[in-house]
Amino acid sequence: MVARINAGSSLFGALAYNQEKVEKDGAKVLFGNRIIQNTDGRYSMRNMMDSFKPYLDANNKTEKPILHISLNPHLDDKLSEEQLCEIAKKYMDRMGYGDQPYLVYKHEDIDRHHIHIVSVNVDGTGKKISNSNDFYKSKKITRELEKEYHLLPAEKQKDSQSLPLKPVDIKAGNVKQQVAGIVKSLMRDYRFQSINEYRALLNIYNVTVEEVKGEVRGKGYSGLVYSALDKNGEKRGNPFKASLIGRDAGYNALQKKIASSKKSMKEKAVYDRTKAIVSSCMKNNPSRKQFEKELAKNGISVLFRENDDKRIYGVTFTDHREKVVFNGSRLGKEFSANVFHELFNGNGRQDKHSIDNEKQFHTNNQDYQHGQDSAGEAIAGIFSMEQHGDNYEEIAFTNRMKRRKKKRRGYGL
Repeated sequence: MVARINAGSSLFGALAYNQEKVEKDGAKVLFGNRIIQNTDGRYSMRNMMDSFKPYLDANNKTEKPILHISLNPHLDDKLSEEQLCEIAKKYMDRMGYGDQPYLVYKHEDIDRHHIHIVSVNVDGTGKKISNSNDFYKSKKITRELEKEYHLLPAEKQKDSQSLPLKPVDIKAGNVKQQVAGIVKSLMRDYRFQSINEYRALLNIYNVTVEEVKGEVRGKGYSGLVYSALDKNGEKRGNPFKASLIGRDAGYNALQKKIASSKKSMKEKAVYDRTKAIVSSCMKNNPSRKQFEKELAKNGISVLFRENDDKRIYGVTFTDHREKVVFNGSRLGKEFSANVFHELFNGNGRQDKHSIDNEKQFHTNNQDYQHGQDSAGEAIAGIFSMEQHGDNYEEIAFTNRMKRRKKKRRGYGL
């Protein structure tokens, strides 16, 4: 079972998103905790909003007080509604949100039935409930629940979803749609700490990204442009501005993603699995092809950057099970580009040209990284998108509702 925790600012958006599915018979309310019910036992939007109001009124400083949690069992897990209610209650109790008002919805609009929980992260006195360790706490709790209810482990679910996306196929057409699907999925699910690591992740799916800067009416701007790649890594067709894909694929979204990834990846444990597997695959002086094949068996992709002389000057690993991307240097000196060049070429010395190339790569990366560090400090409260962050479906729903209200007002004038 996989849990995702999204923090937001719109209670109406979170509730209305789920209620719309209820009205369309795509979801149902399983139960509410500390939520006012109608006389017939049902829940109205007004009573739901009123149930949360005292908590939100007591704290107007927290920017994102709304919690929108989804608990996703494996497709092969068959759970009754009674079991889903028990799981939701135990999860909230163990996460420290058991005394909060919350609503539990069962979503049935896709084959994989799952539950959504809407709550708040401020208590009745207005005190913010700490979420600094929610990522690891949630993971521990879901594993406990898997054992209690004999569910398929989350790791197995991730195994079945390794590399779930298909690389862009230019011949298939709808290139923009293919690129958009890949970009949104990777931006949402993976963690990376630089644009170089993000680009390496995109390259796996025949997509690349470039940062563009300019000036309009005296004001500077930064943006992203995406392009499809052929099998040889060459750009094909027209590039796409990030704005054509959506806000969640743009420059600001990337900055936030990098900052949140840095925060959630501070603990060295995030590298342990990849480091152990890469180290094991490096033994016995394998060929590059053998090395890549062994990593792939363990759900890890590797991208080597080479100069014109075929000298490796950069290496990036993507662990698809942990959904993380990082340059080899983050694992340690023993995983640097030069080490791999010597491993695959049997050369025990470094030539000056290769050292200059590697220095240039790290210089470029550090220049960009310096800018990201500043951005990271500015939005230090943001967590990993996989566990924390904006629910973009919910935001889109809220925006639709706002547009409808504007139209109605205009009609009445």
